[in-house]
Amino acid sequence: MGAYSVAEAKAHLSEILKKVEAGQKVTITRRGQPIATVVPALARARKSIDWEAIEAFRRTLPKSKISAAQLVREMRDAGF
Repeated sequence: MGAYSVAEAKAHLSEILKKVEAGQKVTITRRGQPIATVVPALARARKSIDWEAIEAFRRTLPKSKISAAQLVREMRDAGF
């Protein structure tokens, strides 16, 4: 991880962004103290959705006695 002062970051923004795009984390400092960390936008790995677990949970829920459309109508009419 590289560190740049605010002044260096201003002067070398394109270079810093290239490093970040390559997967590096860059810290921006002011008077030697870190104030920000720049990370790739996709650095937050998305967790895959466990569809089987969702379906298993859904099966445990009680069946509704009215349709979703009817429920929406009733909620709308009640002012929700």
